[in-house]
Amino acid sequence: MSDATVVLVSLGLGTYALKAAGPLLLGGKVLPRWITRLAELAPAALLAALVATSTFALGDRLTVDARLLGLVAAAVALKLKAPFVLVVVIAAAATAIARSLA
Repeated sequence: MSDATVVLVSLGLGTYALKAAGPLLLGGKVLPRWITRLAELAPAALLAALVATSTFALGDRLTVDARLLGLVAAAVALKLKAPFVLVVVIAAAATAIARSLA
């Protein structure tokens, strides 16, 4: 199993453990608003970190290559409210075209 798979599975298990710990430990108590807000924002921050790492990391250094063009194409497709499958196809095609031209 690759390191990325181990990290992804660990994050998934950690997320479920955190979600289960709240109801189990707190019962019916109401959480402070700042904790609720933090819990709502954490998944988006983790996904953004995963996307940034996948896009700009090459081994142990930062790089800008065809993956950035794929990310930009996906962002434009999402902005235009394209279906998710089409977003993935557009991003893959843009990355493939950029790699073929390099």
